[in-house]
Amino acid sequence: MTVVFVDETGLMLRPLTRKTWAPKGRTPTLRASARHDRLSAIGAVTLSPKSKRIGLYWRFYDGNVRTPEFLAFLRWLRRTLNTKLVVVMDRLNVHRSAAKQLRESGARWFEAEFLPAYAPDLNPVEAVWSCTKHVDLANYAPIDLFDLGDAAGESLVRQHRDRRVRASYFKTARLSLK
Repeated sequence: MTVVFVDETGLMLRPLTRKTWAPKGRTPTLRASARHDRLSAIGAVTLSPKSKRIGLYWRFYDGNVRTPEFLAFLRWLRRTLNTKLVVVMDRLNVHRSAAKQLRESGARWFEAEFLPAYAPDLNPVEAVWSCTKHVDLANYAPIDLFDLGDAAGESLVRQHRDRRVRASYFKTARLSLK
């Protein structure tokens, strides 16, 4: 059995601007596209209760994530991890609909737990998106959605490779691994 925290986010072509350093008298400029295209992402932080191993998994999608995409992501995660999943998620309609469909289909590999309403700070995946958007992609102006996907993917790979960063997700959510 593996505990899985899931959440979605949208990544925009418009850069998230942050304060930065520049030589005195030279205001930094950031050239960006006026397009409002977006890339959607589903992310999962997994925790194996026995080994305390933390994993990070994600998928990108064009457009909004709907129930079929979320179900496909959960099924892919199930095949990848090859174990029963206890999925912890917020009360987004997509999540509730997917949970209902999986329960009705008799999926024994799936169990749903819902976070309290208005409590995104309890979800470790929020720290993943925060690091990606506010640290790695701050002041980044992508050329197109492919460029944005590459940059976001590089950020997620970097986080995936760093054990201390993955452990920090739970500290940010004030969840103990003991």
